[in-house]
Amino acid sequence: MMQPMQTDVVTASARRRPDLFAYRAQFVLDKLLMNKTVATEREAEALFRELARYLWLVESDRTRAYPMFSLRVDEAWHQFVLFTIEYADFCQRFFGRFLHHAPANAPVAHAVPEATWDEFAAAYSALYGEPPPEVWSDAASVCGPRRVIRDREVSVRLRDGKAELVDGEAVLVRVDAWGEPALRFIARHGIFYVRELPGLDLDDRIALCRALVASRTLRVAP
Repeated sequence: MMQPMQTDVVTASARRRPDLFAYRAQFVLDKLLMNKTVATEREAEALFRELARYLWLVESDRTRAYPMFSLRVDEAWHQFVLFTIEYADFCQRFFGRFLHHAPANAPVAHAVPEATWDEFAAAYSALYGEPPPEVWSDAASVCGPRRVIRDREVSVRLRDGKAELVDGEAVLVRVDAWGEPALRFIARHGIFYVRELPGLDLDDRIALCRALVASRTLRVAP
């Protein structure tokens, strides 16, 4: 069980770093835009702000390992690390040491218990006085122009008048038979734009891909 954090203490701790939260890395924002990780500079700023908040949270509570729950926030971190000198200076200035980056989906052995999403959200809320914003939900970012990636092998089967996307015997999603062409498209293509899914209107394409991103069957492309 995570130890309760005293809101007044940790919020004051967060306020001691206004310079961290005011830090602007235009070169990272530009890279996120160029790579189409984001559609607007405002969206890039939101990802970078949440990266700074995540790093300060991790440093503020070392009794628990906080996984990186968003692949998009993680992409902002990854792009920042590629600017080696600037990132090293940032780490030394705000944390007094170099913060190593491992991909969000990389296996890591922790010396302390790993936090769940609910524990992360509680710690975030205690530190910043508000819950994690929607930017932490990769599924919420799914839209027609968004690219998504399928890393696992899947197949499609028809059963009882429904089309199912399956991984072995595990059913990942089940839709009416008219959704079969979209599922077969997903099974054939490792990376695609949401708007490319056949046989569905745009709202249904988005809803299907959001469900698959939420279940980690798909991930949002950097």
